Amino acid sequence: MNITYRKLAEEDLDTFIRMRIDQLREEGAAGNIDLSPALRDYYERHMADGTFVSWLALDGDKIVGTSGMSFVEKPPYFGCPSGKIGLLSSMFTDPSYRCRGIARELLSRVVEEARYYGCGTVQITASDMGVLLYTDYGFVKNGNFMQYKL
Repeated sequence: MNITYRKLAEEDLDTFIRMRIDQLREEGAAGNIDLSPALRDYYERHMADGTFVSWLALDGDKIVGTSGMSFVEKPPYFGCPSGKIGLLSSMFTDPSYRCRGIARELLSRVVEEARYYGCGTVQITASDMGVLLYTDYGFVKNGNFMQYKL
């Protein structure tokens, strides 16, 4: 196995979107709408303006791992004086390639992208499977995270 890493390119989007939907399903998401057009629109717009970046893991030409970082800005606060936040998403490794350090390498690369962008913090809503990876990397749980669905 010779895994290489590179940034997501527009020609990768079909596979990237398919893997994102697989990830959501694996995490237990239910829904019968086709997310592909909305995902494509999001990735194309935010890759173009620099507010989304992704690193891929490849075995030859096959994408075997994905990552994503969206950059958002909110008013600065003491925990993040820049106000710039990285929202981690799309962390997925093909099941037959898991437990080989691929996810950790992808995580390191997108966290570095957030640092370069000027983010003061990176946030994620972790799947049960991902919690160990993130806590081992140094992420800290925030028990007050809440969400209101519109």
